Amino acid sequence: MNAASTGIDGFRTPRATCLLAPNPSPMTLDGTNTWLIAEPGSETALVVDPGPLDEGHLLRVRDQVAGFGRRVAVIVLTHRHPDHSAGAARLAELTGAPVRAVDPAQRLGDEGLAAGDVLTQAGCDLRVIATPGHTDDSVCLELPADGAVLTGDTVLGRGTTVIAGDGSLGDYLGSLGRLRALADQAGLRALLPGHGPMLARPAEALDYYLAHRAQRLDEIRGALAAGDQTPEQIVARVYADVDPVLWPPAAQSVRSQLTYLSALGEVPPGVSW
Repeated sequence: MNAASTGIDGFRTPRATCLLAPNPSPMTLDGTNTWLIAEPGSETALVVDPGPLDEGHLLRVRDQVAGFGRRVAVIVLTHRHPDHSAGAARLAELTGAPVRAVDPAQRLGDEGLAAGDVLTQAGCDLRVIATPGHTDDSVCLELPADGAVLTGDTVLGRGTTVIAGDGSLGDYLGSLGRLRALADQAGLRALLPGHGPMLARPAEALDYYLAHRAQRLDEIRGALAAGDQTPEQIVARVYADVDPVLWPPAAQSVRSQLTYLSALGEVPPGVSW
């Protein structure tokens, strides 16, 4: 575990604890953050994003909850991507807890997950916020008692989010706008991401994310004006300072950007994506 990871694994707020899954990569940063949620003194806990199908990590999650004299009451997924969800069924076997998710294919049990739902199984409120964009099933979870929001992959603790093939830039910009408004309305004090460290200045982080997306769109417009006609050509120009190992996911983001600009009538003829 590197120095950056040690500041993530075991990070705590009064009601949230992070356990870092051992799946670091260029896309997952230090690994997936599994969040344990429980009101102090509660006999039950809620697990957000159990992470990959890694037996050691899942046993650690189970044992950490049990070590505090609690049981896992429910498992919640912020979205379907396997680095967040693949371990859910096994953790359900280990704990007997149901799995709640927006995507019916990810659920175990009778209940799904929808905007406005309030989960109370951990002894405190956890409010579901629909934040499609990174994927079409992405949600964030507001923990009002801590002034915090668990952001999944909608906002990362380091770097910026890729718009996946099952996502939408237009939806994502709307989701960022809703989170930015919530930061002011609720006086948020922390963003607890699915990858990377906690962010202690939510409004500032969200302003950066919105500005970054606006800048990228302007760069795409510039690439189109220069004659680029494919996502690969645009990536080579716009993402020239990014590690080439990240160019394939960058190309996916470019496709989403082109779809967004096309809806505005800003993509010239001949461009294909």
